[in-house]
Amino acid sequence: MSIIKPATPATKVLQLKSSIFDSTTAQGVSSQLSSELIEGLRSIHTDVHVTTRDFSTTPVPYLDAAWLQALFTPAADRTQEQSEKVAYSDSLIAELQAADVVVIGVPMYNFAIPAMLKSWTDHVARAGVTFKYTDKGAVGLVEGKKVYLVVSTGGRHAEGVTDFIRPYLRTFLGFIGLTDIDIIVADGLNMGEVPRAEGLQQARAQISEQIRQARAFAERRGVTIIQTGEAA
Repeated sequence: MSIIKPATPATKVLQLKSSIFDSTTAQGVSSQLSSELIEGLRSIHTDVHVTTRDFSTTPVPYLDAAWLQALFTPAADRTQEQSEKVAYSDSLIAELQAADVVVIGVPMYNFAIPAMLKSWTDHVARAGVTFKYTDKGAVGLVEGKKVYLVVSTGGRHAEGVTDFIRPYLRTFLGFIGLTDIDIIVADGLNMGEVPRAEGLQQARAQISEQIRQARAFAERRGVTIIQTGEAA
């Protein structure tokens, strides 16, 4: 058996769980598969620190006019309520900036992303912080991170036809500088037992392939493989 020992500092993972079906006793498919992916990353990087945003237990507030007003008000002039609003948005940005890897569980709701995930994007998109405008257009400022999107759908959908998750998130994440994106899809989950099993099998095969690629990349970067038992 081999254990991967990183020659680099701890890997920081930000996990976003946007399913509304998560609870203390069960998780939505996108959350389950996201956690399986993170466990795979732990097999490569033994020192993995995970920050989890679970939208089902801690909802993300919608960015309304009062929130925008708080963001546009100079810090010295903000009320206590405005300061708290800004601090919340700042905390979401700080979590994103601190992460080396971002894992986003994304169930499809009415052909698109969950409303609270859209709210999260509204909070973290901030001019001068996560992107900037130049005479050649917008430039993303959040760079050097790996992103995994773990998508679950009840039916089977073609990207850009009835699936607007992948085009939107590719566009948004690219806008703030995140372009190293891999997508795992579990589809057909509500189409019967056989399609559901096929969709889960497909997603887990994709996770295995992503972990294989991540392990190979880590080894190229000088990760040491320590033999702790008989070779497999």
